[in-house]
Formats: sequence, C-alpha cells, structure tokens
Amino acid sequence: MTITELAGEAGPRGIFDELSKREVRRAALTAVAVPGYQVPFGSREMPVARGWGSGGLQVTLALIGPADRLKVIDQGEDGGVNAANLRRLVSGHVGCAEESDTRAAGVIQSRHRIPETPLRADQILVLQVPVPEPLRAVEHDVREQRRMHAEADYSRMWVGLYEDVVRNGVVTKTAGYPCMVGGRYLISPTPIPRFDVPKLDRAEHLTLFGAGREKRIYAVPPHTRVEPLVFEDIPFEVEHTPGAACRHCGSGTAYLVEVPSVDGPVAWVCSDTDYCTRNREDR
Repeated sequence: MTITELAGEAGPRGIFDELSKREVRRAALTAVAVPGYQVPFGSREMPVARGWGSGGLQVTLALIGPADRLKVIDQGEDGGVNAANLRRLVSGHVGCAEESDTRAAGVIQSRHRIPETPLRADQILVLQVPVPEPLRAVEHDVREQRRMHAEADYSRMWVGLYEDVVRNGVVTKTAGYPCMVGGRYLISPTPIPRFDVPKLDRAEHLTLFGAGREKRIYAVPPHTRVEPLVFEDIPFEVEHTPGAACRHCGSGTAYLVEVPSVDGPVAWVCSDTDYCTRNREDR
C-alpha cells in the first residue's frame, strides 16, 4: 500500500495533503486535552513565509471544510493585505465561503487580535503565533524551558515581572502578556494586546494557537481559566486612554488604535473593523 492510498481521495494534492491535516488534528486534540501544553507537530512548508501565519494557516486548513464560513483578520482588520491573501488562499483550496461578519463565521483566523464580538461555542478561533515560548525572555536553554514547564517552575518569570515593576513602577509588558491556563501551564497568548487577555478566560469558544516556525500547537478549551500573572498589590490593567472614542462609531469601550493626524487633535478608531461597521449601522 502506498502513502497516497493511505491518504485516501484527498492525497498529496494542493497546498496541504490529508495526512498533514490528520497530524495537525491529532496535535490539536492533544492540546485541547492538556490546556496550555505546547504540542509539537510536523510543520509543513506553506505558500507563506514562516512567521507570517504559516502555523495558523495549517490549523485552519486542518479544521475547515467546504460548508464552513471563514473569517481572517489582521490586527482586527478584514481588509489587510495579509488577511485578504490568507482568506483567498484557504477559500481557493477548500472551497469554503469567505466571511467578514464575526457572528456568521465558523472558523476565525486572527493575527494579534481577538474579535470584540463575543464568540459562541460553535465557533473556533485560530491565533497565529510567532513565538510560542513564554519563558524565552528569561531562559534561552530549550531543555531548561521544558524542565521548568514540567515542574511548573515559573519563578524566573515572576522575578522578571518584579524587576520590571522596580524599574518602571508598573509592568510594561503589553503584547503577549504571560498567562496561566487551567492553573497549570504558562502560555504566551500571542502578540494580542493586554486588552484581549480577559476574553480568553472561561470563554465559550475553543481557541487554538498555531506556531509554524516553532512547530507547536497549544489550546485554550472552552470554560478554561486563563489568569494573567499579577501581584496581589498590583492589579492587572488593560490599555485605556481616558476620553478616547472611535471617530467613526463613537465607541469608547473597544480596543482603539491611534490614527496619524496632520493637524487637529489625535484621532482614534476601532481596531476591529467589523465591530466598528456594525456599530455605525446600529446608530
């Protein structure tokens, strides 16, 4: 029997063969069974550079089918070049429908953001991960990193946060803030802003993290505790600018990004373009 016969009708054709999809699905199931644990997988060469969404792309291709609706966002924006290219790539390979409405999408692949609209239990969020290892900033030896995870020895991370507070008065780390999943494993929730970290805690939906360059998959299953590392006397704070509101929809509760202005006051807009569009329609 040949490899092609083992793969069935969906043999090694196109950008991602069926055997590769099965491997990714097995890794994803293991990741769901052990929340926060980084599961290794055989990352394949994809038509995008590693570090630009190859891991998230492989997870999405392994999960999605022709009947699904796919939404891809880049820092909250549907129309970004990276998001549009990935969306067309998956749609052309699988035959699924492209979607911009967060509420209608079954699979949502994202870079650097979690949608403002709360996701449901029947939706899956796939996050692209450039650097999955949260301990890399405090320990460069891979074997030592594995030992620290195995023994839940995260003292160096705590020391790093303490030194940050001593130097700056606050924890300055913003994107990829370290979090404990299920009270056991420390993860880096990708370069999402701190604003999005609370959305992972006990969420209704499944979140899968795919790192193609590092060949790792990890997960936050539904209703799982996700707690940012914080000191008792220094509460966790998210990004917020007093008085700032989106100039398009007027929202002051969404994650806002600053828009360059040649003259006049600083302008702010919603990072999530779908959320902003629906807010304007509802006004």
